[in-house]
Amino acid sequence: MALVADASIALAWALPDESSDYADAVLAAVERDGLRVPDLWAREIANGLAVAYLRNRITSADEEAFLTALTRLSIEVEAAEPLAAIRDGTAAARRYELTAYDAAYVDLASRENLALATLDLPMRRAAEQAGVSIFRR
Repeated sequence: MALVADASIALAWALPDESSDYADAVLAAVERDGLRVPDLWAREIANGLAVAYLRNRITSADEEAFLTALTRLSIEVEAAEPLAAIRDGTAAARRYELTAYDAAYVDLASRENLALATLDLPMRRAAEQAGVSIFRR
C-alpha cells in the first residue's frame, strides 16, 4: 500500500546533512509500495531545494542526482480543483490545528487510510490524534 510522505522526508533524501535512518526506511517503503502526495508537495520540495542552494547545502549535481532518483519512484499526486483545495485546506487546517500545508498531508492520509511519514512532530501529533497511522521503520 502506498505511503504519504511529506516534503521533510523527501528533502532528507536530497540533503546529505538531513539524512536519517527513518528517511531511509521511508524511501525503501516508497520504492516498494509507492508514494501518494498532495499537489503542493512538488512546490515544497522546490522551495526546500532553493533554500538549500542559498545556504550552500546542495549543488546542482546533488539536485540532479535527487531528481533522477525521484524518477525511479512511483509518485501519485492528488489533483485538486483550486476552490475545493482552498475550502478543504482551510477546513483541514482548522480541524488538525496545523498550517494548511501540513494539514494537506494529514488529511490525505486520513481520507485514503494510508500511513503518514514525516519528521514534523506537530504533524505527527495531529495525525495520531486523528487516528492516522504513522510510518514506523
